[in-house]
Amino acid sequence: MPEFQPFLMERWMSKFEQEVEFNLSESGVHPILLSELLKDDPDNINQLLATDLNYPHVEGIPELRENIAALYNGASINNILVTTGAIEANFNAVHTLLSRGDEIVIMLPNYMQIWGIAKNFEYKIKTFHLREENGWSPDIDELNEVVSKNTKLIAVCNPNNPTGYILTENEMQGITDIAEQAGAWVLADEVYSGAERLTDNETPSFYGRYDKVIAIGSMSKAYGLPGLRIGWAVAPVDTINKIWARHEYTTISATMLSNKLAAIALSPQVRPRIIQRTRNFIRQGYPILQNWMESHENTFTVVPPQAAAIAFVRYNLDINSTEFAERLRKEKSVFLVPGDHFGMDKFFRISYGLPSDYLTSGLNRMHDLIMQIKR
Repeated sequence: MPEFQPFLMERWMSKFEQEVEFNLSESGVHPILLSELLKDDPDNINQLLATDLNYPHVEGIPELRENIAALYNGASINNILVTTGAIEANFNAVHTLLSRGDEIVIMLPNYMQIWGIAKNFEYKIKTFHLREENGWSPDIDELNEVVSKNTKLIAVCNPNNPTGYILTENEMQGITDIAEQAGAWVLADEVYSGAERLTDNETPSFYGRYDKVIAIGSMSKAYGLPGLRIGWAVAPVDTINKIWARHEYTTISATMLSNKLAAIALSPQVRPRIIQRTRNFIRQGYPILQNWMESHENTFTVVPPQAAAIAFVRYNLDINSTEFAERLRKEKSVFLVPGDHFGMDKFFRISYGLPSDYLTSGLNRMHDLIMQIKR
């Protein structure tokens, strides 16, 4: 039995995110109020109050799966499995496709769940990288070099966590072509689709480009509804059925109320309003972060994120990223994610999809610590 690899970032957040005054670690936009979600149709409240708190459909209630399927070209309700967060969708999808010793290629930097799963279940890990010097665009040549006839799965994140980079059409096609040539699956974490900062066009899905794609989505990031704990997988029907069988070993189902609230949020009447709310937070918050970074001359470097509510910031201070984050937490009650959690020291991941006064106050406290370190 190999030594267990903890999920460093999630361990960090689980322990401390509820104990600080300013949480700048969260990767989604500021959560929406239930009253704001339901304001368009008072009848929804009565329908919710009349809900039988039984098990829902284990694979997700039909209304929710219909609304999810509408987001993916060529998908039907039978291509959808609703899970307890995208984290369960990722976990069960990987376990459906891979066995011990199988080869997986993982995009880095990335949300490190799949990397940790691969470590703990003894898959053969290869990596390809987004290159900071190229604006975080992927090294497709590197991907082509590391993928082999033994590669079973290529795991990507688009828009990317932590950089906010959006793959171009040519890059998506390049990844798909390499996967198809090897006969490998593509697992695409697409939880930030809809959280674009610079365009009103939603990031296209990998789903439908190739017959061996699993697309993963969530209500947490682009919708500001992390407390629902609703995610999903979109895949060919036979693959969905195999993931569903594993779903019954892990969570059985998400809750009935979460299913119903997510169905409301993804309805054609409500979803556009929520997506616009998300983009408003992102587009108003990033200039605050940008101006703050520019006020600290020669201290910060960042490739401006194209999407998501987070930035991956390189800093020029004589301190390790975990030590910096620990001092912020203990001395200033400000919380962010150290670059060490992505295997990249001298970076931190910071939220900016937050209310302006909250974000500004947290940044001001960070300024105080930076001045102490510089002195």
